[in-house]
Amino acid sequence: MPLPKFDYLEPKTVQEAADLLAEHGEEARIFAGGTDLLVLMRERVIRPKYLIDIKGIEELCELSHDEEKGIKIGAAVTLNQLIESDVVRERFGALWNAANSIADPTLRNRATLVGNICNASPAADSAPALLIYDAEVEVASKRGERTIPVQEFFTGVKHTSLKRGEVVKAVRVPNPPRGARGDYLKWGRTRGEDLAVVGVAALAANSGKIVRVALSSVFKTPVRVFEVEKIFEKGGPTNERIDEAVSAVLNRISPISDVRGGKEYRMHMTEVLTRRALSKLLGVGGD
Repeated sequence: MPLPKFDYLEPKTVQEAADLLAEHGEEARIFAGGTDLLVLMRERVIRPKYLIDIKGIEELCELSHDEEKGIKIGAAVTLNQLIESDVVRERFGALWNAANSIADPTLRNRATLVGNICNASPAADSAPALLIYDAEVEVASKRGERTIPVQEFFTGVKHTSLKRGEVVKAVRVPNPPRGARGDYLKWGRTRGEDLAVVGVAALAANSGKIVRVALSSVFKTPVRVFEVEKIFEKGGPTNERIDEAVSAVLNRISPISDVRGGKEYRMHMTEVLTRRALSKLLGVGGD
């Protein structure tokens, strides 16, 4: 089915993009990679009259790293650009693995990290990694600019805390604690392109005193389980803390049954992947 008709707008600055979005309101959509947007348009789920293409805005195409501030990922930076970054691979392992798990190499040439989170799917693979790294989302509008902690960005299924007329400029990810190791484990129906049945991001640092866990596809939004962090702060035998952490995760989530998996299956795979991720990062035996 062909795409519905629309007007193509190509701003050269963030302010121009924000002005266009304010002018056209609900009739406009921001267009970067388009891997979700164009599918929805082709299926007539949405029919915007205007597409505002931000790929020509130079500052939104930048991926940079600062030893004090961490990495800055512009809204038009593709997933393959993230994957090709040595800094992301070496210091932000959970995010690098998450980017690798999304779609296939061809789609990752177009798909963006910012698009992945703005789509606001509970199964968004990049979201758990951003949650454990305390990322922030920078947005702009005619009213000015503001920063949203990623913990507050997701508000429901396909809903974010973005206000009308706001354009995401970038995602900032602070440097993780010194010596931190991160991972993202995804369970899908196939080894190829698929949405997560369960996704688990984990980070460990400071000899196991700092541990973070966040998940996708098991709650109405991607979710970080802060109870896990309290468990590891208090100390004790590692295996016992992992057991407690797994229980805390299972108590926090509320998965649904859908075409990709039943609630009970998701609960089981959450337990398996959480234990596997923590055991690997903390250097103990696990399945």
